Amino acid sequence: MVQAYNFVASWQLFPEKGIYNYGLRPKSGIYKIDRLPDTQQLAIYHNWVTFENESYASNYTIHADEAMNAITNADQNNAIRADQVKASFTNSILFNIHFYKQQEVVLQVLHEILPNGYLKVTQKGLTDLGVAFVNEEFYHKQMSVLPYSASVSGAIIRPTKEGVIKHKALTAMEEQTNMQLDQIRKQIELLAMQAHEIQKRKELSMNIYNARLTFKPNIGQVYYLYEKHDDSFVLSMVASNEWGKQMPYKNFISSVKLLADHTWKEL
Repeated sequence: MVQAYNFVASWQLFPEKGIYNYGLRPKSGIYKIDRLPDTQQLAIYHNWVTFENESYASNYTIHADEAMNAITNADQNNAIRADQVKASFTNSILFNIHFYKQQEVVLQVLHEILPNGYLKVTQKGLTDLGVAFVNEEFYHKQMSVLPYSASVSGAIIRPTKEGVIKHKALTAMEEQTNMQLDQIRKQIELLAMQAHEIQKRKELSMNIYNARLTFKPNIGQVYYLYEKHDDSFVLSMVASNEWGKQMPYKNFISSVKLLADHTWKEL
């Protein structure tokens, strides 16, 4: 349950940031995760209001033990139509909830703490017509929590200095590591491009050194590679536009330059 620490809070919806492929877009909402004392259980309260001022709620309790469990303490108006649930923590910033109906997954809810400290909740499931949908919601943590609950069934939540410090440290850590990983990714892409360029120069150089040479090439000088009628190659100092009426070779391949490492570069 240590991994649940970052999620246990009251979260307020950013309605304008969400993506809703199924259901009505809410104008406000609260997503609250409580840890039940002395248990391996989490109580989740999801309340939202649509632009038509219709209120909805989904309240349930899950066992955070990565095992299949029956949904407990779900109210009669629960929006989730499932009989079993399985919760699993990937790490301290990712945890998944799978809802089952007759042993088949009917809804997957992925919780992710973003580098900026926001909570992203992704819902993947099927509509009543069996069409797959994905909804994405974004929440920010209510750091200044009221001394009373946001819902009737909610427990009193009081922020602590330790919690604020850890939250800020987590956010800073995520930003720094993501920046470092992005720098490494760019370096890898650059190395891959350089390796590809070297491989191209190597292949071109092999063709040129296997071609017919009637002179000694000089480093930095531009030459012209042709394909002969017998499909062999020849290197020439004469450009393709300098032959006059008819070029004596089958095809002009490219202009090339000899580099200092004795590889050839296509121009």
